[in-house]
Amino acid sequence: MSDYIIATSSTSDLPRTWLDAHGIPFIPYSFTINGEPCEDDCREESRAAIYRGMRGGDILKTSMINEFVYMDFFKKLLDSGKDVIFLDMSKEMSVSFSNATKAAELMRQEYPDQRLYVMDTFCISGGLGLLVEQMVAQKEAGACFDEVIAWGEENKLKIAHRFTVDDLKYLKAGGRVSNASALVGSLLNIKPVLYVPDRGTLDVAKKVRGRKAALKAILDGILHDLSLIDPSGVEFRILQADCMADAEFVRDEVKKVYPQIGEVRITSLGVVIGAHCGPGLLTVFYLCSGRRPE
Repeated sequence: MSDYIIATSSTSDLPRTWLDAHGIPFIPYSFTINGEPCEDDCREESRAAIYRGMRGGDILKTSMINEFVYMDFFKKLLDSGKDVIFLDMSKEMSVSFSNATKAAELMRQEYPDQRLYVMDTFCISGGLGLLVEQMVAQKEAGACFDEVIAWGEENKLKIAHRFTVDDLKYLKAGGRVSNASALVGSLLNIKPVLYVPDRGTLDVAKKVRGRKAALKAILDGILHDLSLIDPSGVEFRILQADCMADAEFVRDEVKKVYPQIGEVRITSLGVVIGAHCGPGLLTVFYLCSGRRPE
């Protein structure tokens, strides 16, 4: 069995400690804070500081990864002599995926005896991270290159993504809601509850009034999903942007109903999604029988 590498991007929002512990290379997305260039280093302390800064008025802007940066990243991996599986966020969420596939095609010509598989994951943020974790677990259990890819393709659309945001101004700035909708929503304390459907976009499942109602909507969706499967051992990833108390509330409420679930890990949200949704963004990811808005 040939050895191979599983690699990802910083948009998998995995903690740097986990990436380092499992030897997972990642390509960092770039962003600016008040015009100053930075790279997402995947460190919890960096992400926490960024959200504190945003609450204080810092302005974040993100950028795509160009084809040449991907080429350099892939070249370094292929120079090891190993095959490569690469997972980035959904092609519907960033032009970066198109750049990655173009770069990969050029690298395949340069390394014709090695395999480079770029998966369209249809996942974002911690959903992508959970997919990476599960595929790495398959590899570490002895699965070969093709078996790991087959597992990922079969299960990627079973990863539920549930979100809520606290302030519509960030979605307005990114063009996801209009000025009028943002103004009315803020005045009425409207909180969108979002999810990622099979096509890999970020869609609105419902709009509710108030943060408590938004958290309840997320909980209702989770509990419904768990009612359709055997919840024993199901792992959860909760990512939060400076709203730890809400993350712990969701965790505790799910465990009250389903104490037999597996690990529930709470970490800081990565920069790219956070820059577009702002502090207060709460996200929950887990494997279930399929994605559904409610």
